[in-house]
Amino acid sequence: MTTDMIETSSEPEAYLPLLAHIEDFLTDMANANRPANTLRAYRGDLLAFAEHYDGDLAALNVSPVRAFLTSIAGLSPATRKRKRAALAAFCRWAVRHDRLAANPMDKVDTVFVPKTLPRPVPAANVRKVLDAICSRRPRKDVPVDVLRDRVLFETAYQCGTRASEACGLYVEDFDLTLDDEHVRVHGKGGTVRTVLLDDRGYVILVRLYLARTGHTAGPMFRASINGRGGPLSYSAAHHRWQKYCAAVGVDIEIHQLRHSHATELINAGVSIEVVRKRLGHASTETTQIYTLLADQVADTEIRAARRRRDGR
Repeated sequence: MTTDMIETSSEPEAYLPLLAHIEDFLTDMANANRPANTLRAYRGDLLAFAEHYDGDLAALNVSPVRAFLTSIAGLSPATRKRKRAALAAFCRWAVRHDRLAANPMDKVDTVFVPKTLPRPVPAANVRKVLDAICSRRPRKDVPVDVLRDRVLFETAYQCGTRASEACGLYVEDFDLTLDDEHVRVHGKGGTVRTVLLDDRGYVILVRLYLARTGHTAGPMFRASINGRGGPLSYSAAHHRWQKYCAAVGVDIEIHQLRHSHATELINAGVSIEVVRKRLGHASTETTQIYTLLADQVADTEIRAARRRRDGR
């Protein structure tokens, strides 16, 4: 994380009593090599609390924390849980650095997030959007940024990556050794996993993209058309994906590409453990939820068992 990421504050923020403490906290987190995406989320969530609470850090108690959480009650449970977690991390840091006598978050229960089933989408719908961006064998006059988008979203779909993980890939993460192509994906908590690139058409597209851009190192998917920018941000990728979906009249969230990939693997008979490793889940329990969806493999086995039972 760069220093300017921490220090970019608008003029009104300069008058927030908690701002200096927040900047020190983020600096310590950056020095501890916490992921840039985590730090950006921390900053946004903590600034929202700092705008709500205008007192000194040393005087912070549970009352303004409860009031803040009440003020965001209309947000989704997952969002509220994330904001509470950011505040809890900040308060733990403040106590450890003797800036706060006691942690008020100890008196605030965590936010319960109900488990929901993933929402995969039919492969045909995903293909409809991807092909609307450009063909897997694009013409030479296809703009580089359009080709970039096709490869980016195809990566999220073919490799089951989170969109933020795909945006953060570097050219050096791709190993395009013939018949043994892989990509190193940098996931949550600083984890790294290696994902097999098993779709030949996708591999050809990646090679073509690198040839067209001339990229030999640095960010794989760059923000500027001339290829000299930093990694494309998640928000920019999300906006572009929604634009492509709207153009073909298909409603697919960008994260559903990952869900669809996982569901297709489960339905093809790939083991839970293999899918877990490919997705980068910490536990099999997280991956297990995909088996609760319509499982074509299970359906086939049940039909076969019934036919044997009925003597057909």
